[in-house]
Amino acid sequence: MSLRELGHSTGHVSLRRLMDGSPPRSTSSEVSLEALAELLCVGGWPGHLRRISSDAAMLANEDYLAEICRVDISRAGGVRRDPERVARFLQSLARNTATAATAATMARDAQGSDAAYNEQTAHSYLAALEQLMVVEQQPAWAPHLRSRSRLRTSRKRHFADPSLATAALGAAPEHLLRDVPWFGLLFESMVVRDLRVYAQAMRARVYHYRDNTGLEVDAIVDAGPGRWAAFEIKLGAGRTEEAAKTLLTFAERVDTVRWGNPAALAVVTSTGFGYQRPDGVVVIPVGVLGP
Repeated sequence: MSLRELGHSTGHVSLRRLMDGSPPRSTSSEVSLEALAELLCVGGWPGHLRRISSDAAMLANEDYLAEICRVDISRAGGVRRDPERVARFLQSLARNTATAATAATMARDAQGSDAAYNEQTAHSYLAALEQLMVVEQQPAWAPHLRSRSRLRTSRKRHFADPSLATAALGAAPEHLLRDVPWFGLLFESMVVRDLRVYAQAMRARVYHYRDNTGLEVDAIVDAGPGRWAAFEIKLGAGRTEEAAKTLLTFAERVDTVRWGNPAALAVVTSTGFGYQRPDGVVVIPVGVLGP
């Protein structure tokens, strides 16, 4: 479930209205990093709405992953798999969440002392986990460009809910607060989850962008010919300026004659004020984003 469905977002900034070109109204959200870390670890599971404690919810997430390792993944495709090796692979996925890490990279990361753990094994695990809807891929967006930049087509991978990443590594909220870079990747994964939920309601899809110059955009919502919006996702509001520059550079590279002008260029942050900058980039605290 998205933050809006869980009651942790006001929904004052509508993705649908953004895609229709309507400027959002100014608003604010005060979600502390401590509260956000807990939301990430508990996750958006409907079963956790029964007023259970955060510790109980995190334990339930770990039990769910353990059951996947023991039983479910062997049922997917009818191939018996070693639960311990599956658990190591899930840990590698958790460390590489919201990145375009290759199957070969994750195989090396998960291998440990097991030399038999190879790229083919990693691909088979990924296929099974996608079949079980534990892992979702975020494909690369491929627009026509004005520049001579070459597009990269690697897909990003996310757990269906970022709480599965923390469960795979046995991480609690205090671990996220001590590891800010990983916290940022999990936050990106959570926002992508919510954007997917909101985009599906309008039959849109969520992509990412990356080219050979190193320019990356975290999320592109494509709602059909001439209707697209780009989002940078930053845990810290202090990185808004950097994110806005990235979005503006990206927008200059897209061939708008063929793809149309962006409906919105937006930076999604963890907290603070939502507003439209003089350059047109919109700043949206995650606690006000909705369908």
